[in-house]
Amino acid sequence: MTEKYYQLASGYVLALQADSVFPPTEYALTEPNGLIAIGGELTVQRLLEAYQQGIFPWYSEGEPVLWWSPNPRMVLFPNELKVTRSLSKVINKQLFEIRINSAFREVMTACSLASRPEQTGTWISPEMIEAYCQLHAQGYAISVESWQNDVLVGGCYGVKINRMFYGESMFHQVSDASKVAFVHLVDYLTQQQVGLIDCQMRTPLLTSFGGREIPREHFMQHLSALTQPNYDLT
Repeated sequence: MTEKYYQLASGYVLALQADSVFPPTEYALTEPNGLIAIGGELTVQRLLEAYQQGIFPWYSEGEPVLWWSPNPRMVLFPNELKVTRSLSKVINKQLFEIRINSAFREVMTACSLASRPEQTGTWISPEMIEAYCQLHAQGYAISVESWQNDVLVGGCYGVKINRMFYGESMFHQVSDASKVAFVHLVDYLTQQQVGLIDCQMRTPLLTSFGGREIPREHFMQHLSALTQPNYDLT
């Protein structure tokens, strides 16, 4: 097979075909930040291949699938989670009922509708929702939800491969609902012996929780170990 490439101002990027493999992440373009391939489909197999190689899809509806591996990489080590005193008080009040994997599609849909001042539109298209629901059905994608009076008011979701978790998005309709869900997510992942949470890109919220940027090379080293089925954290 002869590979094809798109020529961009900052370099060449792979035109992903059905039988293409992702290039090594060091080939990702610096600008835009970490673009490594364009095209392809959001199949379960392709998504798992991408995540295990430190690559994730992010694109707007109407665009081809864009695949990214930014450098540096925003991550959260579960044992470094920071919970503010005010948020701890909210958690202790037990204002929300926390459920896991009871409304995955609903969480994704709510995330796609959430207003984000720093963005126009959403990258969580119907195509992406269907693809991640397939991941969920096969046990790879999980959601943690905040409920009040049987109404979904906040939550977050992501992809788990062995002891590695890839955070995707969160939403809230009631103050602190997504933050409380996220704290419970980290607790759940700790119980599952997850060693690293991929946060992809820096945001003030993730920084407040203890997230930090690490070089992509270091991220890939953690990733390689944690995605192995028999990796022992001890």
